Amino acid sequence: MKVAVITGGAGGLGQALSRKLLTRDFQVVLIDRDFGALTPSPHEEFIQCDLTNRDELHAAVEQILTRHPVLHLVIYNAGVTQIGAFQDQSEESHRKVFEINYFAAVAMAKAFLPAIRAGKGVHLAISSVAGFAPLYLRTSYAASKHAMEGFFKSLRSEEKAYDVRVQIAAPSFVATNLGNAARQEDGIARPGSATDGKDYMTPDAAADEILKGLDRGSPMILIGRVARLSWWINRLSPRLYQKLMEREISGG
Repeated sequence: MKVAVITGGAGGLGQALSRKLLTRDFQVVLIDRDFGALTPSPHEEFIQCDLTNRDELHAAVEQILTRHPVLHLVIYNAGVTQIGAFQDQSEESHRKVFEINYFAAVAMAKAFLPAIRAGKGVHLAISSVAGFAPLYLRTSYAASKHAMEGFFKSLRSEEKAYDVRVQIAAPSFVATNLGNAARQEDGIARPGSATDGKDYMTPDAAADEILKGLDRGSPMILIGRVARLSWWINRLSPRLYQKLMEREISGG
């Protein structure tokens, strides 16, 4: 049986990905800070972990590798967004976004390298439109996703020699946490809250598209109409994209 690890496993997208991988005969290890009332199915494992806590992160990785020395898929899905003007953000909150969205993923990728190489598996990073284009009132979030994409794109060339794939999925807006829309005072919230964007996809629809891209081996998996349009407009005319983005998201 193949083994997959999903961070951000308690959210809507993490849960949808897990359900679909279970139908493919995967054993799925889900990592999240709080699983609430969720209970694992027979082929799921829940590991509670605050990814900003190095000791907890290292303990979670050790627990996984002890049980599963060979991994076939790691999905770096954990993330937070931060909504608000840069002038109102603290340095501490900016660093917190990076700790979750970037540094935790990098630490886990490093720890899982041998296990994924042993399984000739896949690193699958869940990025965002904000990973390849600017996003209004999301400076910290966009910066962290740009960093994440840069890291995994560079890792792709290094891991090719080990028959390991590195893929990136960029959803537009996925309604993954509509029941948990509260923001902290610093503007940090889980992506997919009620105020996080427009033109939502359901987690199941997004998961279907992500796994189709995984099967195709696509280096960049664009999820949803907004993501595809944003990708092409930003590549062809960054100035036009900036104007459209400001008008659409700011409501101008």
